[in-house]
Amino acid sequence: MGFGTELLFIVALGLVVLGPKRLHIVLGHVARVKAEFDKASRGIKFQLAAQLEGAPQAKYDDEPLLLRATDGAEPDEPDSLAARTS
Repeated sequence: MGFGTELLFIVALGLVVLGPKRLHIVLGHVARVKAEFDKASRGIKFQLAAQLEGAPQAKYDDEPLLLRATDGAEPDEPDSLAARTS
């Protein structure tokens, strides 16, 4: 049996044991956990590469390494459409 066949067997078994509604919920949780795991592994790889290269590193995944020119300063124009139209 190949990996695809085993995966299909596990999903079919889950469908029989959990039912379609609960299997859908469980697979959603599994997908979220996998996404969080991938995000954490990318963060670890980035940190290791930064340590090996001596490059600056961000504290968080979403934080940019270089600040934009407007960061820390008040913008000249409002960002929201409601503020522009009023």
